[in-house]
Amino acid sequence: MMADKPFDAMFSSVIGQDYQMLKLICPVATEMSRLVGEVVGAYCQTQNIPLTGVELGGGTGITTLAILSASEHLKVLSIDNEPTMQNQAKQNLRDWVAAGRLSFSGHDALSALQGLASDTIDILASAYTLHNFHADYRRLVLAEIYRVLKPDGKFVDGDRYALDDITAHTRNTQREVGGYFKVLAEINRLDLLEHWIVHLFNDESENHVMRESVALTQMAEAGFREIELLQRMEVNALVTAVK
Repeated sequence: MMADKPFDAMFSSVIGQDYQMLKLICPVATEMSRLVGEVVGAYCQTQNIPLTGVELGGGTGITTLAILSASEHLKVLSIDNEPTMQNQAKQNLRDWVAAGRLSFSGHDALSALQGLASDTIDILASAYTLHNFHADYRRLVLAEIYRVLKPDGKFVDGDRYALDDITAHTRNTQREVGGYFKVLAEINRLDLLEHWIVHLFNDESENHVMRESVALTQMAEAGFREIELLQRMEVNALVTAVK
């Protein structure tokens, strides 16, 4: 049974207020956003224009910017139910909103997707969002992603895909935590360190962890084809699939 909130709401607190700090404690996250944008751009070059895109978990707009910059013919709906972070994105990306290329939804991922018509979205992209979901909720979200995409539409996700080798995954996670301590202790942000460690416990919990083989199987069960893990960087991976 899913919890009342089947997604991590910690981004409404100090993590959301200082999310830009992620660039320091986990530089690979910024690189993953760039890679998501790169895949989006390559896909858009092969399609008829104009194009409609959806981003799940827009946060403060780091990945949103990479997606928008990928193609001038792409309009994006950015979905995030944490006002603390989305308000930063609205400020950071106000020029894109004024240009008519970006709009926002404050609903949670499942509710927002359920409000979209079937077969209407060219590309759906996300970074570091799906791993926050309870496994049962994530399965429902994947089904909705498949439904709203047009035939041959693309799903792009840069995220925490836990290694199937649990020992190797644990070692990678330990190195990641060591990086948190190194950066945040040096600048005396123990408050932020505490919140990120608590959040990581949620990521690694049995009902949330997004194990690679299980995650890709869930995508196949939702109906996706051409499922590919294009690049792995320790606990992070870039995954794409086609409807």
